[in-house]
Amino acid sequence: MAKRGEARDQLVKTALRLFYAHGLRAVGVDTIIAESGVAKATFYKHFPGKDDLVLAYLDEVDVVWKAQLREAAEAAGPDPAKQLVGMFDALEAACLREGYRGCAFVNAAAESPAGTPVHERTVRHKREVREWVEGMAAAAGAREPAALARSLTVMIDGVLADGVLEAFPTTARVARTAASALVAASVSTGVAGTAAAGTAGASA
Repeated sequence: MAKRGEARDQLVKTALRLFYAHGLRAVGVDTIIAESGVAKATFYKHFPGKDDLVLAYLDEVDVVWKAQLREAAEAAGPDPAKQLVGMFDALEAACLREGYRGCAFVNAAAESPAGTPVHERTVRHKREVREWVEGMAAAAGAREPAALARSLTVMIDGVLADGVLEAFPTTARVARTAASALVAASVSTGVAGTAAAGTAGASA
C-alpha cells in the first residue's frame, strides 16, 4: 500500500515540476511517466486520465500557495489590517524563486475551456482565497469587506500575471505599497478589536 502511495506522490511531484514549467498542453502523459519512473499501468491505476493528474497537481499547488499567503499575513502580526498588506510579501518571495512562472491557476485557466473540471478548479481556488481575504477585511473593520477583498485579490493576480512576463520583484513591492494605501483608506480606525485581530488569519 505504501508503494502505491509513493508512486502517486512521485507522479504528482513530477507533474508539479513539469506542468508549472512547461504548461498543461505541452506535457503529455508519456512524458510524466518517463520522468517519474512509474510504470504506465501504475499511472492509470491512480489517474484514469490526464485531467485527473492535472486536478491533483492543482490541489497540491492550492495547499502550498495558501500556506505561503497565510504565513506572510501572520508574519505581519496580529492586526488584520496589517495582515492584509503583509500577505503581499508572499508575492515578492515567489518572484525570487528560480523557475517562477506566475500563477499556476491563471496559467491552467488559460489552457482550459470554461466549464471543464480543470477550469472550475481554478475558479474555486480564486474564490476561496478571496473569501479568506474578505474575512480578514471584515476583522479589520473595512467598510466594504467584499469590495476590499476583490480589489486586493485583483492586485495579487496582477502581480502573479506579471510573473509570466517579467517577474520583477519590484512589481510585488509596488503592489504592496498600493495595497497599504487601499487598506488604510478602507478600514475605519479603531473598529478592529483585539479579539478579532487574534483570529483574522485562521481560515485561509
